Amino acid sequence: MRLAIIDGYTDEPAGLGVPPYLDVYARYVAGAAEAAGANVIHYFTIDGLRENWSESLRKLAKYDIVVLIAGVTTPGKYLGGTPITLDEILDIGRLEGPVKVLGGPVAKFGYGIEGGTVAVPPSKFRRYYDIVASGDVDLVVYRAIREGVERAMPSETHRDFSLIDKFAVLGAKIVTQHPNYGGNLIVELETYRSCPRYVSGGCSFCTTVAYGPVITRPIEGVVEEIKALYAAGVVHFRLGRQADFYAYMAHDIGREDFPRPNPSAIERLLLGIRNAAPGLKTLHIDNVNPGTVARWQEESVAITKLLVKYGTPGNVAAMGVESADPRVIKLNNLKVDAEEALRAVEIFTKYGSLRGYNGMPYILAGINFVAGLPGETSETYRLNVEFLQQILDKGLLVRRVNIRQVLVFPTSRLWPRAKKLTAKLRERKAQFLQFKKWVREVFDREMLRRIVPRGTILREVYTEAYYHGGTYARQVGSYPLLVYVPTRLHLGRYVDVVVVDHGARSVLAVPYPVSVNTAGKRVLKHVPGITREKLTTIIKERPFKSLDELREKVGDGEYLNYVAL
Repeated sequence: MRLAIIDGYTDEPAGLGVPPYLDVYARYVAGAAEAAGANVIHYFTIDGLRENWSESLRKLAKYDIVVLIAGVTTPGKYLGGTPITLDEILDIGRLEGPVKVLGGPVAKFGYGIEGGTVAVPPSKFRRYYDIVASGDVDLVVYRAIREGVERAMPSETHRDFSLIDKFAVLGAKIVTQHPNYGGNLIVELETYRSCPRYVSGGCSFCTTVAYGPVITRPIEGVVEEIKALYAAGVVHFRLGRQADFYAYMAHDIGREDFPRPNPSAIERLLLGIRNAAPGLKTLHIDNVNPGTVARWQEESVAITKLLVKYGTPGNVAAMGVESADPRVIKLNNLKVDAEEALRAVEIFTKYGSLRGYNGMPYILAGINFVAGLPGETSETYRLNVEFLQQILDKGLLVRRVNIRQVLVFPTSRLWPRAKKLTAKLRERKAQFLQFKKWVREVFDREMLRRIVPRGTILREVYTEAYYHGGTYARQVGSYPLLVYVPTRLHLGRYVDVVVVDHGARSVLAVPYPVSVNTAGKRVLKHVPGITREKLTTIIKERPFKSLDELREKVGDGEYLNYVAL
């Protein structure tokens, strides 16, 4: 039995699988296939297949089963990979020979790639794929291999984590087939399914509640998977597949919209992970419900302190604020009002802003906005700006702001109004763009100045891509800060840099320390403290034999903190 897993990449409210992230789907499918008896399991990314598309399709046709994982429900801009296109999904579906299985969000919710649009429903793919797994694709593959394709039920889902825990450990080793393995690969871990706000229906636009009542994963299952991944060579982890990390094993989960957090359970989880992977380099989280933080402040402070103690710096608690407009909040059953969201930001600023060894604060809030929700008016954007201005005025810290337009899926409560909502988005496009411009040019730039002031040294920044004669690089982690270095560095390397300027969503930095003997003018001119006169002298007098000679010929100054020979 030969099985091919194609990772077309996923991005959901709870779960990210665009490189360098590897989500759970492919790993669970690999483990399920092995448990069911498959003896050859190969993993491919869609980017890898694109290098020679026709040849890739020819090779895929020789497998017994081809499983495609895909689905973007929260679209973003990606540096590490490009999610699969609709045409590519259909091309793979036209393969003759193997059993074709489509899984992931695309099979449950449909295909969407851009906010402000209506998704293509899953029914579109049933004529191309033998199985469109609207349930758990790993379980569907497990049944298909063990009992035959005709016995597999596309809508079957796990009732608990007993089989998932087994599949996760067995499938951990496919990380070695990922193109980012050995570099900046970061693996998503699942702690529970669905959203605690399932009891009230959740936010109007969200797909996460479509997973049903919350099913909590035992600590032991997470720890055993970490142990297997660590043994396979993974050192970067994110607890990202949950709607609200602070609600893991919370009291009254499944009964209350905002259950009381359980800090002791979270400490056992974090300590277990640390013991299972003692040499890990990244331990981050993703989503946090600002409503949980605002309503349960004592418990939330305790959890934030635990993330500082056991986690690694550069962490981001992504909070779905969505809107500061009371009317929009009420009509869409959103989580918090502006005052409560502000309280949550204050807590993360106070308890998470300690700077860590890599130059970043340990954990800060991130804020998500969704444009185009029912009830939105011109006033909505004014209130959003007013909310963010309060954050600026109070001297608080927010690591990043995500702004996206609503993407309507068949499973959401907004589906009957999809066309009307997208039409209104087009009408208010100018206001949306004006709001986005203010956030990027005013709010984001000021936040970067506060979080990583000029002269901040960022450690272990991974070089990823070239751009206009320079290099894009990022630390590994949850929503890592984009760094632009104005020279071409070797890709796939870890370097230290010093921040020299701030953009809207990125920073300009130069290697640390900068070699005054070999660095080009384009780099040297940005080093803090190097004036035009000093730059001219350095170029004229180099090479220098010692820093004392450099100081003697060029003069004292701040620049000496950032240079070497």
